[in-house]
Amino acid sequence: MTHSSELPPAPLSGDDAAAQGLPCVMTFNANDPSGAGGLAADVAAMVSASCHVLPVLTAVLLGDTRSVHQHVALDEETVEDQARGALEDMAVQAFKVGYAGSPENLGAIARVLSDYDGVPVIAYMPDLSWCEESALEDYLDACAGLLLPHTTVLVGNHSTLCRWLLPDWDEERAPTAREIARAAYVLGTPYTLVTGFIASDQLIENHLASPEILLASARYERFEASFSGAGETLSAALCALLAAGSELQDACAEALTYLDRSLAAGFRPGMGRALPDRMFWAHESGSEDGQGPEAESESEPKSSLVMNADDLLASLSHDATPH
Repeated sequence: MTHSSELPPAPLSGDDAAAQGLPCVMTFNANDPSGAGGLAADVAAMVSASCHVLPVLTAVLLGDTRSVHQHVALDEETVEDQARGALEDMAVQAFKVGYAGSPENLGAIARVLSDYDGVPVIAYMPDLSWCEESALEDYLDACAGLLLPHTTVLVGNHSTLCRWLLPDWDEERAPTAREIARAAYVLGTPYTLVTGFIASDQLIENHLASPEILLASARYERFEASFSGAGETLSAALCALLAAGSELQDACAEALTYLDRSLAAGFRPGMGRALPDRMFWAHESGSEDGQGPEAESESEPKSSLVMNADDLLASLSHDATPH
């Protein structure tokens, strides 16, 4: 595969976007009955970015806010038929791939994506430590061989991506975001958004990287609560913002800000982990005037993410830890 480090183009703008209405995004993911992750998380985050969501069910998770116990995967024909039926009717501006449920479903998703070359694809790798070891290995191998060649941005927690992409890492120091990005690039993915990197000063860092350069960074104080669904929230928001026409760095900055505010407004509905409030903006006074989350009041500071040609450094206003 020929790699390109060019940023993904904005799919629609101006009159074209206005004529279509809301940008459409398709997400392949499992159903999480707790609402912490999966399709429920994707839909809430993407709707918050004013997108129309085409949700494709890949599996059913059995669990709660404490943990996932097991899953039931749909068959690959059902997954592919869902996607193609919607895509024959509507044009999409971006795809997100979360948990596909099985290697066979990854193959079905890859077949769909191969017909939409040039449309941005955000792939999120969740923590799958609940999976049986041999099944997990087969799934990760399928992700590497089938999904990453079609992926524009890979999103995942630092420890999760290290275990997957750099299993033979034997240095005392942790791999950097660029080293993880290089491993993903070899498999076909030009950009990687690494979350949850623990810096030497014990702050939590997130990095958007290519093999050549660190494109964006955000630093956080440790958040007291343990959250479920933060990575799903971030990847879904990033996907929706790219679909709406944002450039990659701008979309990353805004997605991180959205996650930060979702976690700051988080709540604990059950006996397990806290969940992000992805609809925090609906509770704010501005929402009464029909303003969505992208609308900022004059008194509200913009993201403190500062961009330059070589590096992006950010320090967001609220303390949060993406998981």
